[in-house]
Amino acid sequence: MQIESTLVTELEREVSRRRTFAIISHPDAGKTTLTEKLLLYAGAIELAGAVRGRKARKHATSDWMALEQERGISITAAALEFELEGRRMALLDTPGHKDFSEDTYRALIAADSVVMVIDAANGVEGQTRKLFEVCRRHRLPILTFVNKFDRPARDPLELLDDIESTLGISAAPVNWPVGNAEHFRGVYDLQRKHLLLYEREMQGQYRAPVDVSDLDDPQARELIGENTYVQFRESLDVIRIAGTAFDIDAYRAGTQTPVFFGSAMTNFGLEPFLRTLVELAPHPHARPSDTGVVEPTDERFTGFVFKIQANMDPRHRDRVAFVRVCSGKFTKDMAVSNSRAGKLIRATRAYRFFGRDRETISEAYAGDIIGLVNPGQFAIGDTIHTGAPLKFLDIPRFPPEHFGRLRLQDTRYKQFDDGLRQLEEEGLMQVFYVESGRREPIVGVVGALQFDVIKSRLSTEYGVEIAVDPSSFTAARWVADPAKPLPLLGGATTSAVDRQQRRVLLFANEWEVQYFQKQNPTFELLAESPVA
Repeated sequence: MQIESTLVTELEREVSRRRTFAIISHPDAGKTTLTEKLLLYAGAIELAGAVRGRKARKHATSDWMALEQERGISITAAALEFELEGRRMALLDTPGHKDFSEDTYRALIAADSVVMVIDAANGVEGQTRKLFEVCRRHRLPILTFVNKFDRPARDPLELLDDIESTLGISAAPVNWPVGNAEHFRGVYDLQRKHLLLYEREMQGQYRAPVDVSDLDDPQARELIGENTYVQFRESLDVIRIAGTAFDIDAYRAGTQTPVFFGSAMTNFGLEPFLRTLVELAPHPHARPSDTGVVEPTDERFTGFVFKIQANMDPRHRDRVAFVRVCSGKFTKDMAVSNSRAGKLIRATRAYRFFGRDRETISEAYAGDIIGLVNPGQFAIGDTIHTGAPLKFLDIPRFPPEHFGRLRLQDTRYKQFDDGLRQLEEEGLMQVFYVESGRREPIVGVVGALQFDVIKSRLSTEYGVEIAVDPSSFTAARWVADPAKPLPLLGGATTSAVDRQQRRVLLFANEWEVQYFQKQNPTFELLAESPVA
């Protein structure tokens, strides 16, 4: 009895100090820079700076893939775990590039909260809207950082209105900017009622000094400048009278986003933002399963696979299943069950990640992200558990929007097929084979630039050179009832099968999809692939 009580106390303590979050943004809003600076403040790295255009500096900590480092963009979600002010932080660094979004969607499902980065000049952009909708569906609390106020920016009142009208969420400013671009002088903390004066120093490479002054201090007014000060006081009065007050319950419920203004590049405004992240971001929450709600402090271990990655370390040539721990305590060498396969697996090799770097762990708790070496027994969406069987909700596969036919440029057929299979297991793409005619695989991806990722990874990781021929297909639909006879196909519509031999119809455009469904109203098609 004493042992059980001790375990519960340990679980409650460890769960309460964990924060698992993701960062979302449109490309070039500053997500990678914010990630680097967050790690800098946490003491996880010693130097942080812009990745793009800084050849002498290191690549972003989270960008481990060769193509990411070459292009200066994030392509695949990465896990970064570190300590910050007594909290165990797990950051799921998700790709901001619009062509790598399916991996991003899955990472969001593994998070408990989200940081949204918005460009002060552009406001809410397309990719941000798409990612926000995923957050809304999963009711994730969102903290917003409006970035780049040291550059030309839109009026802050206009930016708040943009967030509310575009995303349909209440926006509550926590601080307020004083000027922008060359007239940017700092931010005013609305709750603590003090002014943080901005200093541009060291190209943002090191932690910027912050001077704190009262808003009515004559010296502060002089440093700000009369015109900027007057404009700032006018907009501040509007916010005080008509602005939304911060409400922690509304934030936790996902109906309000606290908004911070600053500059990640120059480190300005980051300390209050990170302090709020640590204080307010929720600890791991309960998750629904087919047997009921699973609380994070439940004693038995549960988790689900949200990502599979091959060849993170070329020396190992292994596949790693990224597991979000949902409840209980994981211990090295414990026997766990895979609900899909119904098999017991002994978890002898478990890792914690910091970008590409990995370290062996002996234990983990709800909220942690662990990596299990995967010689083929795990798939995306698998539930892993001890005790009685259960299954967490399925992780959806998102329908591909771009298609291409892969042509092998040499005779390394085995390596080619192995590479395709492993990349598909990661969820990078979906592979189809036309039922008649040429047997060259057709791959479907969410974004067109993923074809470059496929070519690069097949070449660097599997030694296979390919060419990608553009395809006229733009949509795939799975046949709901495989036993039902296939109607006569017209136009460019083609019948194919996926790797699980499930029948798929490939369409040239959305009009063909609608025409087929109109002509065959009782023949059901599925936009997302059925569960294997």
